[in-house]
Amino acid sequence: MDYNQIKIEPNQAEDILFTLFNIKGKASSLPGEVDFNFRIKVENEEGYILKISRPNENVNYLDFQQKLLQHVETNGKNLIAPKVIKDKDHKSISEITDDYGNIRKVRLLTWVSGRVWSSVNPQLNDLRFSLGEQCGLLTKALQGFDHKEAHRDFEWDVAQSLWTKAHINLFEDEELKIITAFQNRFEHSKTAYDSLRTSVVHNDANDNNVIVSSELINPKVKAAIDYGDAIHTQIINDVAIACAYAIMNHNDVLDAALPIVKGYHSTYPLEEQELEHLYDAIAMRLIISVTKSAINKIKEPDNRYLLISEKPAWEVLKKWFKTSPDFAHYSFRAACGFVTHPNQTKFESWAKTQEFSLENLFPTINKTEAHHLDLSVSSTWIGHQKDFNDLDFFQFKIDKLQKEHPNKIISGGYLEPRSIYTSDSYNKIGNYGRENRTIHLGVDFWLPAHTPVHALFDGEVVCAVNDAGNKEYGGLVILKHKAEDFEFFTLYGHNTVESATKHSIGDCIKKGEKIAKLANYPENGNWAPHLHFQIMLSMLDYTTDFSGVTYYSQQQVWKSLCPDPNLLFKLDALQSSNKTTNQELITYRKQHLGKSLSLQYKVPIKMVRGAGQYLVDQFGRQYLDTVNNVAHVGHEHPNVVEAGQQQMALINTNSRYLHDNINELAKELIETLPPELNVLHFVNSGSEANELAIRMVKANTGQRDIIASEVGYHGNANMCIDISSYKFDGKGGKGAPEHTQILSLPDAFRGKYRGENTGTKYAEEVQKCIDNIHDKGRGVGAFIIEPIISCGGQIELPEGFLAKAYEYIRNAGGLCISDEVQVGCGRVGKTFWGFQLHNVIPDIVTIGKPLGNGHPLAAVACTQEVADKFANGMEYFNTFGGNPVSCAIGSEVLRTVKREKLQQNALDVGEFLKAELTKLSKKFPIIGDVRGQGLFLGIELVDKNMNPLAEQTDYLANRMKDHGILMSTDGPDYNVLKIKPPIVFTKGNAEELIFYLKKILTEDFMQSYN
Repeated sequence: MDYNQIKIEPNQAEDILFTLFNIKGKASSLPGEVDFNFRIKVENEEGYILKISRPNENVNYLDFQQKLLQHVETNGKNLIAPKVIKDKDHKSISEITDDYGNIRKVRLLTWVSGRVWSSVNPQLNDLRFSLGEQCGLLTKALQGFDHKEAHRDFEWDVAQSLWTKAHINLFEDEELKIITAFQNRFEHSKTAYDSLRTSVVHNDANDNNVIVSSELINPKVKAAIDYGDAIHTQIINDVAIACAYAIMNHNDVLDAALPIVKGYHSTYPLEEQELEHLYDAIAMRLIISVTKSAINKIKEPDNRYLLISEKPAWEVLKKWFKTSPDFAHYSFRAACGFVTHPNQTKFESWAKTQEFSLENLFPTINKTEAHHLDLSVSSTWIGHQKDFNDLDFFQFKIDKLQKEHPNKIISGGYLEPRSIYTSDSYNKIGNYGRENRTIHLGVDFWLPAHTPVHALFDGEVVCAVNDAGNKEYGGLVILKHKAEDFEFFTLYGHNTVESATKHSIGDCIKKGEKIAKLANYPENGNWAPHLHFQIMLSMLDYTTDFSGVTYYSQQQVWKSLCPDPNLLFKLDALQSSNKTTNQELITYRKQHLGKSLSLQYKVPIKMVRGAGQYLVDQFGRQYLDTVNNVAHVGHEHPNVVEAGQQQMALINTNSRYLHDNINELAKELIETLPPELNVLHFVNSGSEANELAIRMVKANTGQRDIIASEVGYHGNANMCIDISSYKFDGKGGKGAPEHTQILSLPDAFRGKYRGENTGTKYAEEVQKCIDNIHDKGRGVGAFIIEPIISCGGQIELPEGFLAKAYEYIRNAGGLCISDEVQVGCGRVGKTFWGFQLHNVIPDIVTIGKPLGNGHPLAAVACTQEVADKFANGMEYFNTFGGNPVSCAIGSEVLRTVKREKLQQNALDVGEFLKAELTKLSKKFPIIGDVRGQGLFLGIELVDKNMNPLAEQTDYLANRMKDHGILMSTDGPDYNVLKIKPPIVFTKGNAEELIFYLKKILTEDFMQSYN
């Protein structure tokens, strides 16, 4: 039948509505495979959905749907569902005759308000959990309902899905391979599948049939609509259908499915045997979808709805095909609270009855005890990343530790989160950004190369290979063992290739028989010699390898699949220790640390390691750091760390003793400064530097009045707070002190003066401050400002402002201070110091955060004249300022900037990033301004009326954290995102940052500001 002849237009729907139901409303078309559906809007009402059938529709089928809805209305407590509206003649099913003489059935249902699932962004775990909850509640409400039409032949029923075999000719190559494989799996398990629980279920929780609440943050599923596909079938099919559609457009489809399964189970408990078939049921629903699309492209090429999910369905199918069926099954079990691996309890009970000694595994070394070695991401023993990548040094440390414990085997590592896996093969892009495999699944025994390894049990060889490659196993042997009514496997990694590959698949190995011998690097995968020993209850899909490290997010599944090897040895040294939880840390902080201390992010993170532009939490997750300009040349830069360690091992004392290091640091700094600024004082923080600068001002001018910028911040010492509008004009502040004069924030975007050529106007604000001081009969002490105002929101000073302001200050007899604590040492790219962007030379420069790369080190640079007047007889002494350790670190930081050309990197990457952010602002007008220089940038979020959007800014920072990227907010209205990463930040890092900013800017909350 011609689709265009049976199609109903909205104006026709409005006439039908009034004729049959005496309701006047505005109709708009909705998607639908069978019915023609219309959203009916009625003034001051929720409205309705009008459903008009195709010609010759089965009346019994429509009766089934209406009675089902009436059953749900009666039995579904706390369940929202469409309600049946009867026509003027009190019928639940009406009819019309269309323009072509066809009889069409008509039904009217109440409208369920909210948003369609497909329109919701983002679709997070909590939302998918609520989808499962609602689907489970609906299945629960449908218990006891039946109808003849519930048992009809229906192509969308997963139980009947093998009809798709007749259409495999529509596919070829990879698609044919995938479909055939899933069809064969489903057919092979059909007998067991057919025995599962059945019921009438909704059967169609697709992305256009699920209604979500209107909240833009943490929304919940309200209801499933469109019951046209309801069918009597296996209950697990309903779960599968909810999963199949809701996991579309996710990188990790299994991870996306788990909250749905968990939510369904929470309201309608699933049975263990049902979960065995969920993987295949999800696949078969998708196969029905792509097969129907392939058929309908030929049958009804104009019907877009029939093709709407074809592409995402294929994307999921291809990812699902690469997902281990067994691992999916175990993950479903874990989500439902069952013992993850069905044989876990059996193995644990069996292991309790067994007695094994380390001597059984290594009979030639005569040692039965273990000494635990902590190689976790938090371990201080493991040291710096360069140390554990230096295998000779690592082995030296192992040998030294072994000498300290000569009668024990150095060992450990089960479920240890480690950061030593640096190969790209240990990473993936998940649903929330980059993930790293860090959780170690076996026990490592650190023994010399060529140590023989013997079998603990009788077994059969199932893998004997050279697993070659960096950070792989090298010589690998896996044995299968029988124990009572279950089987398990043991893995032996990092052996010599010859000893491992001498075995053949199927070889029988007797208990006590030599399996292999340990190898050295590089043969063993580039590790210091050791045995990786692991137990597995399943091989999953592996044949020539098996994962020895997993993702933290999958730890619950893997620890069941790979039980603790110490269940066999029962050694106290290998028992896992209890770690302090983040909540315990937070509780202690609240009780015993200063009440004004804050934590970053709504869910705080515990950081235990740094590496370059990354911070690493206690589980080994890496976070791209766009915030910490303190770690100027990268977190824990190896040369900087080494410089500090070496000097710390010699001496650390005060500057009253002669030492080369303080002079070396002075030389390195003076090389970067204008010739006029050639006297240095070393201190420990930016606050101390600015405090000292104010003392110099008073000594030089005899005046106390300081001019500073609105929302400026210059430190936490008393005098610094007195000149920091960011503090005294903020929460808990009491306004500007008598001797502090504040000029308007020189912000050309949203400040007092806006647009181009505002430099002179803002400089006049400085003159007004000078005049105000003079009106009080006092003189000007100094003017202090950052070259890019950080806490003010990364505000670039308007062109010409600083030169004119300096002129006014000097004419008034004051000094000019450039606060370079945030922006100095090459960060701005074009110049080494921020003030150089403005072609001025201050009298005093204060230097802080970047100079020590995280070590407490700062400096004050000034002219000879300022220094001479400060030396008025009162000695300036700072116990730790200029100590040899700090100076060694500072010198190495400056040398690193020069040697690694990091100032140029800040320029190149910064300009690239700023250009990409500007492009982003064209697509997303919420980004009102992009500003800054080098790797000191900011983006300001505003609405179309230039009002600040603090909530959206906070949301964006927290969502970026969810994706493994650290950002922070600032500005007087907290609507500016700061970007000031370590200056080793790469173009690739910048591209990753842009990618996730773009992703999150499309989310509903970020689109809701106008």
